[in-house]
Amino acid sequence: MTSDPSNSSSSSFILVGVPGLEAFPTCLGVLFCSAYVMALVGNGAVLLVTGLDKSLRAPCHQLLAMLAAVDVLMVTAVVPKLLSVLWLSSAEIGYVACFVQMFLVHSATSEESGLLLAMAIDRYVAICHPLRYHSILSARAVAQMGLAIVLRALLSMVPLTGLLTSLPYCGPRAVPHSYCEHQAVAGLACADPAPAGLYSVAASSLTVGADGACIAASYSRILRAVPGHGARRRALSTCGCHLCVVLLFYLPGIVSVYLQMSPSDLAAHVQVLVADLYLPVPPTLNPLVYGIKVKQIQEGTLRLLGQLAGLRFMSCQRQGRG
Repeated sequence: MTSDPSNSSSSSFILVGVPGLEAFPTCLGVLFCSAYVMALVGNGAVLLVTGLDKSLRAPCHQLLAMLAAVDVLMVTAVVPKLLSVLWLSSAEIGYVACFVQMFLVHSATSEESGLLLAMAIDRYVAICHPLRYHSILSARAVAQMGLAIVLRALLSMVPLTGLLTSLPYCGPRAVPHSYCEHQAVAGLACADPAPAGLYSVAASSLTVGADGACIAASYSRILRAVPGHGARRRALSTCGCHLCVVLLFYLPGIVSVYLQMSPSDLAAHVQVLVADLYLPVPPTLNPLVYGIKVKQIQEGTLRLLGQLAGLRFMSCQRQGRG
């Protein structure tokens, strides 16, 4: 299924795929391809609806569009190459391409975490300061938050990428993973990768810890600001989509990191599959969660479909007259 590492170029790596499951490339490919198509369609629909429907210009809709864009970036950085490994036995990836993929994947996860925090702030302001909602979360403020999220992700990844690219890779370059996951690549270095590993742990822990703590604090403030059990239930129901997306992102991520960083008796293919599924699952399910729960997105989608159907009908009429 994969190329021989001994025959690989000195300026490339070999992606093993899913170790132990080399006999099931078709089934694995169908699984990841289906998730990829669903993620593209779902997030593409969110971007299209929020971009074309002028009624969807609220800060929450702008943040949702940003989340959809990051989700598309995340799955596109991984799944096409993964499918080429599984279906085409094209396992070789260039040295630069490998580190670019690593940079995109890990910066996208940081951006997603930052956007979930921004969406928690949006919910806090909407519930606790409804009269000042649009003045606090103006279009400029939302754009500044988005820029800060992207800059934080890029700046946090630059040192890690520098540490990893400075390591010598002089032995077999078979990456025991389906994509250029930084710990798997660092394990191939001829020098001690401990500094890169320590930085990775510190940066990811700080990012996830700070974002998670702030998200928890925002919901704590919401619960304290809303009096009465029934009112709190209604407030939390308006935050249900966000809570679902937070759980979809953080829980699989924590499990994946724990399995890769701690000694485990689990088979290698289980650890790799968990890490692989962590990337496409949130982008695939996020549009479904918001599409089902957010009424404005549902209505915007229906309006867009109605407009497209009307244009199609008019086009058919013109052709018939012609």
